[in-house]
Amino acid sequence: MNYFQTYQSPVGRLTMVSDGKALTGLAFEEQRYFDVKVPVDATEKELKVFEDTKKWLDLYFQGKDPHFLPDISLQGTEFRKRVWQILLQIPYGEVVTYGAIARQIAEAKGIAKMSAQAVGGAVGHNPVSIIVPCHRVIGTDGSMTGYGGGLDRKIALLQLERRNGENSR
Repeated sequence: MNYFQTYQSPVGRLTMVSDGKALTGLAFEEQRYFDVKVPVDATEKELKVFEDTKKWLDLYFQGKDPHFLPDISLQGTEFRKRVWQILLQIPYGEVVTYGAIARQIAEAKGIAKMSAQAVGGAVGHNPVSIIVPCHRVIGTDGSMTGYGGGLDRKIALLQLERRNGENSR
């Protein structure tokens, strides 16, 4: 069974999707590449995971680092899941480049090189936006490259974190 709830954030309405146990999707309604669309059989229902996700989002949008994660289940290829796990390690208020993630994966695999474009594809298909902080990934030159929720939202999220980073510790 699949379930959903919505959350009105300061930067747009988000849809949460769950399998009944864990959060499987979180995205802005018009987000590009939202792989986890609300299934046609989904029922709108209050669940503990949605309560936890709303609490996380409330803290986040108050400019605080929530310091916990709701239960999440990331479904995708092994490569995408590896990239998403790296995203979860990016500290609140900080950014990394696609190239840095590619180098980290290459090193872990014992290979000479990994494609930053492949990393970009995995980042772009992150099913749990904001909580799995794909907005914290930038271009090698510091540019604000792609974000499925729109560059204006990416900038707003990063500004929120930078402005309030000191208050979260």
